Amino acid sequence: MNIRRPISTATLAGVSVLGLLALSACSPSGGARTEDGKLKVTASFYPMEFLARQIGGKHVEVTDLTKPGVEPHDLELSPKQTAQLGETGAIVYLKGLQPAVDEAVEQSGAKHVADAAALTSLETHGTEVDGHHHTTGDNHSHSESEGGKDPHIWLDPVKYAEVAKGVNKTLAKADPKHKADYQKNTDALVKKLDGLNTEFKNGLKKRSSDTFLTTHAAFGYLAERYGLTEEAISGLDPESEPSAKRIKDLHTLAKEHHVSTVFFETIANPATAKALAGDLHLKTDVLDPLEGINAKSRGTDYFGVQRANLAALQKALGSK
Repeated sequence: MNIRRPISTATLAGVSVLGLLALSACSPSGGARTEDGKLKVTASFYPMEFLARQIGGKHVEVTDLTKPGVEPHDLELSPKQTAQLGETGAIVYLKGLQPAVDEAVEQSGAKHVADAAALTSLETHGTEVDGHHHTTGDNHSHSESEGGKDPHIWLDPVKYAEVAKGVNKTLAKADPKHKADYQKNTDALVKKLDGLNTEFKNGLKKRSSDTFLTTHAAFGYLAERYGLTEEAISGLDPESEPSAKRIKDLHTLAKEHHVSTVFFETIANPATAKALAGDLHLKTDVLDPLEGINAKSRGTDYFGVQRANLAALQKALGSK
């Protein structure tokens, strides 16, 4: 029979101090984990939050800096949110989309950071007008990524899968104990994204038009992936107003390319799209850039909304 010797409170105090020291040595901020041991992950906006949740599963607690229904480009951070970035176990964000987040991440000194813009190749998407290639609209710098690059990579399932693989590596470094689970979750997610890519490819194969009109140029990667042409009313910035010349060009384009529909989105103001559609006697529909999910979204998650986008494109492009 083992006889347990009583442990003095002084010894206990010593042990707990040592324990605390050990903990704070692992994570300088001491706040990288929740009380029940989950890795704290901070995501900048919905597409990054979705990856963190899908890959992290039950081992992470994810906080999204952008609340549902807020236009991510316009995000301002509170001092509390900025401080929180220094205390998180990992950050998942997309550099060049939200200036406030870029600045806060830089100041945070966080060790485990996944930047989606560095995990896949970014491109410049423009519109052909008068034979000259240039991006439409007023090109406000806040919605352009580094050097005029288009940040909307998550709308292309193939690029989104590349980002997922990078997020997996960051979570595994921040929390090596659950590396195998993160890998398993990533493999499952990538497989689903491959499936979605196939759905888009097959769903848009036979179509009577290649061109679609949208309020802001969020769908360049998606268009490129499936051989479509996106014509945006107001460029990469959802809030900029199109010029009179741009409106005139769109009238011509719509006629030449048998455009049936002008797309607006769930978060930004649909007034311009609706006015243009009225002028041209075209239908309007929603194409969701998936920057956030709210009650109006046609789907409860990334996959649901992307399938709704596919159905809307099929209808607009006369897919057979």
